[in-house]
Amino acid sequence: MTAYVERPPVPGLAGVVRTVWIQRTGDAPYVQRHLPTGGVEIHFPVGGRPHLLGPLTGPRIEVIPAHTTIVGVRFRPGAAPPLPAGLDELADQHLGLAELWGRTADRLVEAVALAATPEQGLAALQAHLVREFRRTGLDPLVGEAVQVLMPWDPVGVDAVAAHLALSASQLRRRCLQAVGMSPKVLQRTLRFQGFLALAQSGAIATGRRGADGMASLAVDAGYADQAHLSRECLRLTGVTPRQLLGGDLDRCACGHDHSASYAPFLATRRRSPVSVR
Repeated sequence: MTAYVERPPVPGLAGVVRTVWIQRTGDAPYVQRHLPTGGVEIHFPVGGRPHLLGPLTGPRIEVIPAHTTIVGVRFRPGAAPPLPAGLDELADQHLGLAELWGRTADRLVEAVALAATPEQGLAALQAHLVREFRRTGLDPLVGEAVQVLMPWDPVGVDAVAAHLALSASQLRRRCLQAVGMSPKVLQRTLRFQGFLALAQSGAIATGRRGADGMASLAVDAGYADQAHLSRECLRLTGVTPRQLLGGDLDRCACGHDHSASYAPFLATRRRSPVSVR
């Protein structure tokens, strides 16, 4: 059986990393369905070679060998470790960190392999990232765009561009470079992540429009109705919402604690929306 433990990042990464995790597979290989999150991820098998998963626009299926331990980092949209190329060139790519970081990746492999526990290996990886982000900057306008494009209060992309005093083409160009996808694709990705946050947290649906259960959660996340959610879920994950969540319930039945991952989305739900009108 696969064990998966997710937690918030260290304080020095709170503004750029959404969550970190440790995953352990059991006696059999594990089929992992990676989903679009709007951000990039680092997957670091203990004793193996680390990879960077570029921003996804659709599902990616990976078979993780038995008896494998992976420490991982999921970045927020618009935030990524130092890379030699824009994220638009890395979309849907699975690249070895050695190709991107050279000897730095080799030193990290050694540090994680020599750590007494996976937890200490994850701490070493986060400490490295803290040092790297002290030397790099993020695009503040893209960061603001990400906040405005979060679900709960849908806005048009043109209105977001006007709010940032950019043309639509300028916003698109900056999002492609810093996020790896256009503002519209990012908005759809964040909306689906918002739905997952509601489902994984067991949030109580508001019941707007007379809908119940999953249909109401879909409306809460910004979908027109449950059919709209189902189409987007198939596009982004390859399966239906009920197949993805693992049962008949309106919440995730995988048995893993995803609270560190969905907390950033629920926090934006509670805040007052940014006016872009």
